Amino acid sequence: MKIQESAENYLEAILVLMQKNGQVRSIDVAHYTGFSKPSISRAVGLLRDNGYVSIDQSGLLELTESGRKIAETIYERHTVLTDLLTRLGVPPEIAAEDACRVEHVISPITFDKLKEHVQKFGAHADK
Repeated sequence: MKIQESAENYLEAILVLMQKNGQVRSIDVAHYTGFSKPSISRAVGLLRDNGYVSIDQSGLLELTESGRKIAETIYERHTVLTDLLTRLGVPPEIAAEDACRVEHVISPITFDKLKEHVQKFGAHADK
C-alpha cells in the first residue's frame, strides 16, 4: 500500500524515537520533526484512523504491524542511502537530507541493488 511521504516520515520518526527512548508521545514527534503539536496531532490521528499507530490511555504511541513495516522500510532506505552518499563524499548533513527525499521514491529493485553495492563496497573497504 502506498501512503503519503509525510505519513512515512512520521512513522519513521516514531520508530526512531521508540528505539531511542522506549516510548513516544505526539509531543516527542513534534520536537523531533520541528512541526507544531496541532499538526502532529492531526497526522497521528490520521495514522491511527488508517491502522498504522495505536494510542493508549496515557497518550503513548505504538506502531501497528503495518505501521512498523513501513517505518522500518523507510528507515532502512534512509540509513543505506545516507551511508552511500557519505561514502561518495557528500557531506553528512546534505547526504541525510538527500536520502530523506530519495527514500520515498526509489523503487524496491533499485534500492536492493544500491544496498548490495554498499554491502560489497563496505566489505572491500574493511580489507
